[in-house]
Amino acid sequence: MSSILTNNGAMVALQTLKSINSNLAKTQSEISTGKTVATAKDNSAVWAISKVMEADVKGFKGISDSLNLGSSTVAVARQAAETVTDLLTDIKGKIVSAQEENVDRDKIQADIDALRDQIGAVVSAAQFNGLNLLQNTDKTDGSGTVNILSSLDRSGTGVAASDITVRKQDLGTQAEAAGTVSVDAGVAIASLADGATGTALTYANDTDGSIAGGNTYQAVGSHFGLSANVSYVAADGDTQSDVVSAMVSRLNDQAEEDGVDITFAAGSAAGSIDVTNNTGSAITTIVAATGRQASLAGTENDGTIGGGLEDLSGIDVKTVAGADQALIDIENLIQTAIDSAAAFGSAQGRIDTQADFVSGLTDALKSGIGTLVDADMEEASARLQALQVQQQLGVQALSIANQAPQSLLSLFQ
Repeated sequence: MSSILTNNGAMVALQTLKSINSNLAKTQSEISTGKTVATAKDNSAVWAISKVMEADVKGFKGISDSLNLGSSTVAVARQAAETVTDLLTDIKGKIVSAQEENVDRDKIQADIDALRDQIGAVVSAAQFNGLNLLQNTDKTDGSGTVNILSSLDRSGTGVAASDITVRKQDLGTQAEAAGTVSVDAGVAIASLADGATGTALTYANDTDGSIAGGNTYQAVGSHFGLSANVSYVAADGDTQSDVVSAMVSRLNDQAEEDGVDITFAAGSAAGSIDVTNNTGSAITTIVAATGRQASLAGTENDGTIGGGLEDLSGIDVKTVAGADQALIDIENLIQTAIDSAAAFGSAQGRIDTQADFVSGLTDALKSGIGTLVDADMEEASARLQALQVQQQLGVQALSIANQAPQSLLSLFQ
C-alpha cells in the first residue's frame, strides 16, 4: 500500500543516513584528534585510566628534572672531593720531604700552608645552585643529609614520593671550638683494671643520649697518660656510631702523639669504646649508652662544629717532632677525603641509574597511554572512504524514497 501521508522508505533511508553521518563524524574526529578516546563520552573507563597515567607522566618529568639537578650537585661535590684528595696527596709529598734533616722546613711549611688554603678555596667553591655538600658545619642547618626526589610510587591506597638520600661530607679545614663541658662530681663511667695507672676515662655526652649538631663529647681528666683532653663537637646528621668513630680516631691520635702505648677502638656494645694495652688485653670499656652518661652542662648546642679536615690547621713540619706527627695525621686526612669522594661517587651512580630508569619508565607509560587512546590511522582512513561512499548512496536512497509519492499522481490522470 502506498500512502502520501507515511513514507516508510524515506524514514528508513533517513535513519540510515543519520547513522552513516554519525559514524562519519566520529571517524573525522579520530583523524583530526588522533585519538579514539578523546573525551570521557567516548569511553569513560579508558579515558579515566589514561588521565591518571598522563598525570603520572607529568610527575615523572618533574622527577627527571630533580634527578638531573641532584646529579649535577653531587657531581660538583665529587669533583671537589677528588681535587681535595689530590691536594692532600701533594701535602703528603711535602711532609715526606720534611722528614729529611738537610731541608728548609720553613719553605716546606709555606708550601703546605698554600695547599691548605687552596683546599679551603676548593671546598668553599664546591656549590651548585647554592647547595654545598662539602660543608656540614652550621648547626642551624638542621640536617646533614639532602633528599633528592627520585620516584612516585602508586598503590591502591594512593601515591607516595621516594627520595635518594645523599649525606653531606664535611671537608672543611676550620677548627672546632668545644662548648663548656662539665662532669657531675663522682661520676665515673669506667674504672681501670689490670693494675693500669691513671684515673678513669670519663665520656661526657648529652644526658638523654640524643645527637645534635653542636653537642660536645669529651674525654676529660688525666687518663692513661694522655696529655690533653680529647673532644669532638657533633655535626648535624651525626649518629652515635659517627661520634664513637670520631672519638676513637682522636684518642688514638693523642695516644700516638704522647707516645702512650694503648689503643682505642669501637666496642661491641652500641656507643662504647674499648681500650687495650700493648699486650692486647682489655684494660677497660668506656660505655656511652643511654642512662650511663655523664652530664653535659649548659645548653645542648654550645659548640662550634669543626671541619672534617681541621687537623690540617695543626700540621707544622718546622720541627722533627712536628714532621713525624704530620705524617701520621695526613694519612687520616687523605682517607677522609677518599671516603668522601667515594661516597659521592656511589650516590651519583645511583642517581644516574634512577634517572635512566625514570626516562625509560616515562616512555613506557606514554606508549601505554597511546595503546589505550590513540587512533589507528590506517583503519580510520579506510573507514572514512567507505563511509563517504555510504553517505553518497544514502543521500541517493533518500532522494529516491522522497520521490515515491510523486508516482501516485499518475494514478489520478
